[in-house]
Formats: sequence, structure tokens, C-alpha cells
Amino acid sequence: MDKIGKIVTIVLWVLLLISAVLIVSLMVNINEEVETDPAMLGWINTNLIWAYILIAFGAGVAIIAGLMQTVTDKKAAKGGIISLVFMGVVALVSYMMASPEIPQFIGVDKFINNGSLTEGVAKLVDTGLYATYILLGIAILSIVLTPLVRMFRS
Repeated sequence: MDKIGKIVTIVLWVLLLISAVLIVSLMVNINEEVETDPAMLGWINTNLIWAYILIAFGAGVAIIAGLMQTVTDKKAAKGGIISLVFMGVVALVSYMMASPEIPQFIGVDKFINNGSLTEGVAKLVDTGLYATYILLGIAILSIVLTPLVRMFRS
């Protein structure tokens, strides 16, 4: 194994070890009084922060690896640019379809009063929902149409 492979293996084992220690610590200290026990809240917050760190690390590695692949392979660069443009179009169409209207449901006043639900938040949530619907529709269409296209090609 080359030097970079060894470093990656060591980093992955360290991340796995830290994650295991945090999860075991959370499970050992779990109790029924989650809302009133500050130690339990501390363990939950620590695990959430660690999850955010892992997500950021994974996203950073994925972006760096993608950029390195794009620089070294021009054909992959073309596919990557097409994918980015497609994602941008889906995001733009979803945003244009989204409504800033705040939905009415039981308990909505609590979220409006504390400021966590605004028109901007409602529009972003609506955008995410529309993007999910669009991508789900495309996935279903591709599942249905791929065998039909193959059948007519052969």
C-alpha cells in the first residue's frame, strides 16, 4: 500500500474510533430525563456536533476528489458540468414553483412567534419538496422507460 493509502486508512480508523466512543458514551449515559438532565443534553449535543463534522469532512473529501478527477479526466469534466447544470436547473425550477405562504397546521403559531418559521423558511422548505418531487418523477420515468428503450434498440 502506498503512503497516501496508509494515511487514509489511519484517518478512517481514527474517525471510526472517535465515533464509536461517542456513541457508546451516549448509550451508557442515556436516561429518561432527557430534557432536564444537562449531562444527557451535553452528550446529545456532542454527538450532533460530531455528526456535523463528519458530514462536512465527507462533503469536503467528495468535492476535492471530484475536482481532482475533473482536472485529470476531460470526459469526466464534461459529465460533471452537465450534472451541475442539471442540478441548477432543478433547483431554479423548484425555487420558482415554491410559495412563500406559511402553511396552517396545529401549533404553527408557536413556530411563527419564536421566529423559526418565516416566509423565507417556508419558501426554502417548499423548494426542497418540489426538488424532491421532480427528482422522484425523473427517477420513476427512467426506471419505466429504460427497459422500453433497450427493447426498441435491440
